[in-house]
Amino acid sequence: MPHDPDMTHDPYHYALIARAIDHIGDTVQEQPKLNDVAAAVGLSPMHFQRVFSQWAGVSPKRFQQYLTLNHAKTLLHDRFTVLEASHETGLSSSSRLHDLFLKWEAMSPGEYAGKGAGLVITYGFFQSPFGEMLVMGTKRGICGLGFTSQIGQEHSLADLKSRWPNATFIEDPDNLDVSALLDEDKAAKLHLIGAPFQIKVWEALLRVPSGQITTYSEIAQSIGHPKAVRAVGTAVGRNPISWLIPCHRALRKSGGLGGYHWGLPVKRALLAWESARLEAQE
Repeated sequence: MPHDPDMTHDPYHYALIARAIDHIGDTVQEQPKLNDVAAAVGLSPMHFQRVFSQWAGVSPKRFQQYLTLNHAKTLLHDRFTVLEASHETGLSSSSRLHDLFLKWEAMSPGEYAGKGAGLVITYGFFQSPFGEMLVMGTKRGICGLGFTSQIGQEHSLADLKSRWPNATFIEDPDNLDVSALLDEDKAAKLHLIGAPFQIKVWEALLRVPSGQITTYSEIAQSIGHPKAVRAVGTAVGRNPISWLIPCHRALRKSGGLGGYHWGLPVKRALLAWESARLEAQE
C-alpha cells in the first residue's frame, strides 16, 4: 500500500506534483488511470486526487487533457490575446486572474552594455510544481529563473551566468525570497536585465493574461515592429525570468507550441496549469 503522508496543506509537496506531471505527460498518449498515476507518486488514489485537485483546481484526468498536443490549438482559437487591447488593463488588473502581482524595473542600456559589471547576483536551486528551478536575484529583484529538469543544474547555471558574464555570482539560497513565486498572495519584484528591444518584448509578454496565449507576430505588432517576428522569437527565447515573464504563453501562429528554452514538457505543464486554474475560476 502506498504511504500517505499528510501533505494536502504542505507548501513543500511540489516535488510530488512535479513527479505526477512528469508521469502524466510521459504517458499522456496511453491516458493513464488515476490508480496508475497515484501509484507512480506513492499515494493512494483518493489522497492523490485530493492533493492534485487542490493544487491544479481540476482533477488529474482533466489536467491530462490540457497536456495534449491539441491543447495549443484550442488555446489559439479560444484564448488568444490581442496585446494592443490588453495594454490599457495594466499588469495588476483583475484580468490576470491568478498571476502573481509583479513589479519590475529594467536595467539601463548603459548598465546592460557592461554585461553585469558591478552587479552581485545571488542564486539557489528550489523545488517547484514544474520541477527544480534555478532562481537568481539582485538587490532590486529576481533577475533569473529557469528549470533544470530537462538540461540539468550545471547547464542551467552556466546558461544564466552567461547572460551577465561580468557579474559576481554567489550561491546563497537562504538570502533569496522565493515565497512570492509559490504564493499568489505575495508580491514578486523583477529586475529585467536585457537589451532595450528584449525588454520591450518581455514587457509585452507581461501583458498576456494567465490562461491565455499570444503569438510572436502579435508581439511584434504590439511593440511597433511588425516585421521583426524572427527577432521577437529570439528575444522571447532569451527571456531570463521564465514563468514570471510568461514566454510559455507565446505560440506559433499555426497553433504549434514553438520552442521553449527550458524544454517543451515544462512549457506544456505551465500552460496546462494556467488553463486548469482559469477553468476553476470561471
